[in-house]
Amino acid sequence: MLRIHVVGTSGSGKTTLARQIAERLDIPHVELDALHWEPNWTPADKAVLRARVTGALASGAWVVDGNYSALHDLTLARADTLIWLDYPLPVVLWRVTARTMRRYFARAELWNGNRERLRSVFSKDSIILWALTTWAKNRHRYRDLSADTTYAHVQVIRLRSPRQTRHWLQRLAAQQPLRVHSTSASSDTSR
Repeated sequence: MLRIHVVGTSGSGKTTLARQIAERLDIPHVELDALHWEPNWTPADKAVLRARVTGALASGAWVVDGNYSALHDLTLARADTLIWLDYPLPVVLWRVTARTMRRYFARAELWNGNRERLRSVFSKDSIILWALTTWAKNRHRYRDLSADTTYAHVQVIRLRSPRQTRHWLQRLAAQQPLRVHSTSASSDTSR
């Protein structure tokens, strides 16, 4: 595990987990949202974003988080491990709502001066609505992606609960085998 891509529905905890992995493995953490968002919630030009990602992933070891499928040729094609946070919808909705409210009330800066805005929370651009409407699509997308022979070189670790993720992270910290073990075959899609 030298080049790790963490994916999952918005609010599932991708960035938090990626930071923890990067710290434990002492490798760089790359947050795709930080490279994507310009001031005033303006998306970076595609060529600029691709150049930023290419530069950020130039080293031989990294952990990247984000669901940018248009960048898979830069991220997943080079990754050796895909960690998929596949949490139940109620967990994701609770997490994204709590995170959004915490960020809003703390006036926390996210990327390039951007902050959560109350009008965005209750609009068609709401990250909470985005998580709700993309949860099922992401499950299908990452299930298909994990079976895609284009990425046969990538070990897939599918974590289905925060508890399972905590246990996996503890094993990583203890430098034990990194495969997720479970009592039922349906709760683990590692290959």
